[in-house]
Amino acid sequence: MTMYGYARVSTTGQDLDGQLGRLKDAGCAKVFREKVSGARSDRPELRKAIKALQAGDTLMITRLDRLARSTRDLLNVLDEVARAGATFKSLADAWADTTTAHGRLIVTVLGGLAEFERELIRARTTEGRVRAVAAGVRMGRRPKLSPPQRAHAIELREAGKSLQEIGDVLGVSHMTVWRHTDRSTTTSVASAR
Repeated sequence: MTMYGYARVSTTGQDLDGQLGRLKDAGCAKVFREKVSGARSDRPELRKAIKALQAGDTLMITRLDRLARSTRDLLNVLDEVARAGATFKSLADAWADTTTAHGRLIVTVLGGLAEFERELIRARTTEGRVRAVAAGVRMGRRPKLSPPQRAHAIELREAGKSLQEIGDVLGVSHMTVWRHTDRSTTTSVASAR
């Protein structure tokens, strides 16, 4: 069972010495150090620290803000640590300690709250989308062809022009012509029967 430390400062002008000292004093065998903004998701030394973890190991930091900028980010990192079979501990934040039952409980509650918040956001987004569609708002990208261009493309296709020829005339790809005319041609042929 190894204790690994992770120390991070945001800029190259800042100093890691204070964090390194506290992590060494706490018993960390190796400390991964990084000088990069916590807002960045690509933190190579953090990736290396998590990759080094094995069952029974502990990842230790001095304060939570050295590891994550948001609850979601923190929970993602803690999930990776747990999947490695390891535990997590913050020296300054006693509750953020998955080596104890109390710490695991707090992290579980935080995870539940984050999941609840995601569900609320998803529900509000879905409701908003349904209201927008009911109000006549068209979802998705605007069609590349306007209704008159589409009608012209259908006429040209019915006249035997190739998709590429029609696309050249309208200034779009042959696939765009196909998407805009295939359903119409099928609908007009089906309604003619």
